[in-house]
Amino acid sequence: MTSSSTGAAVARPAGSLAAPAQRTSLVLFALAMGGFAIGTAEFAVMSLLPYFSVGLGVDGPTAGHVISAYALGVVAGAPVIAVLAAKLSRRTLLIGLMAAFAITNSLSALAPTYGWMLVFRFLSGLPHGAYFGVAALVAASLVPKNRRSQAVARVMLGLTISTILGVPLANWLGLALGWRWGFGVVAALALLTVILVAAFAPKDRPQPGASPLRELGALRHRQVWLTLAIGAIGFGGMFAVYTYVASTLMEVTHVAPGMVPVVLAIFGLGMTVGTLVSAWAADRALMPSVGGILLWSAASLALFPLAAGNIWTVSIVVFMIGCGGGLGTPLQTRLMDVAEDAQTLAAALNHSAFNLANALGPLLAGMAIASGYGWTSTGWVGSALALGGFAIWLLTLWDMQASKAGRATLVPGE
Repeated sequence: MTSSSTGAAVARPAGSLAAPAQRTSLVLFALAMGGFAIGTAEFAVMSLLPYFSVGLGVDGPTAGHVISAYALGVVAGAPVIAVLAAKLSRRTLLIGLMAAFAITNSLSALAPTYGWMLVFRFLSGLPHGAYFGVAALVAASLVPKNRRSQAVARVMLGLTISTILGVPLANWLGLALGWRWGFGVVAALALLTVILVAAFAPKDRPQPGASPLRELGALRHRQVWLTLAIGAIGFGGMFAVYTYVASTLMEVTHVAPGMVPVVLAIFGLGMTVGTLVSAWAADRALMPSVGGILLWSAASLALFPLAAGNIWTVSIVVFMIGCGGGLGTPLQTRLMDVAEDAQTLAAALNHSAFNLANALGPLLAGMAIASGYGWTSTGWVGSALALGGFAIWLLTLWDMQASKAGRATLVPGE
């Protein structure tokens, strides 16, 4: 199956969830609400780190392992759920995933010790990747092929807007009422998503011929692995800085605690702008957009150590770093083109890759801080990771050209 035929299949696949035009926006809104809940959970933990580290009796770098536990839950949960749930309808799967997300975040809010928090954050991460993967496929099924990235971006906007509204709210609650309230808000948002998806998502049937074995077929394709590697390495740079940005603002920039949510909202604004622009660009030039975002991220992250001493300069650079968060949408669309019939697993694995980045970035940045290089060393770690993603992007282009040349040799005149 060719890339173009795959793209067409994704745009209007057999048994798609295609809704009447007047309902498409409601479906996308419901899906985006799930992104809002997940984004608030994922990023709010980073902003609450200074508070729950004290509450659970651990230092900052150790508390960062809670973030890595969530990310590893995503890495593990996305492929397992995508394969085992291959015969479920997408609507049913989305409802079940968000119900589980609500329960596990409620448990996180009640965690009595650091050890239990690690367990509950790992469990909370399990539904994350599968939800976004399936939601992206549903969104793409509602629009023509040349608007896939923009439809996926509308789902992802829930995540980016969460960094403007949800994360600052959770951070404020953590400061005013205690960090446990931040997780309680996430559970409520997840429950709201269950209601919205049940109300608006069209009822569908399982995909024809769907099976765990067919989903595992995605792993045969080298381009799938290379695309996932771009996200796993290249996206790690953003997480390396964002995880410790609240601590950096207080320890290096010396801002009042009340300014932290403002800067976090600026990051979210950058991520929203980046998602919209990257989706527009990806629907016109997919792979060049990916390479451009990686170079933008590398440069922005390298500026962070230089800008951290002043609230104005650090705010500008944080906005620029947030714009690099637009990488997710083009890579999601790219996987739709190269995964052939194994769409669900490939789409879910995209979020496993990003959360491997979410584990790798904070881990390496935390090691740099613990080794005495200071809070701002996260910028250099992040820039190196973005450049690593760019190197894999170059390898991906080379592999595409080599594969094309090989097909031309096998089929003269192609």
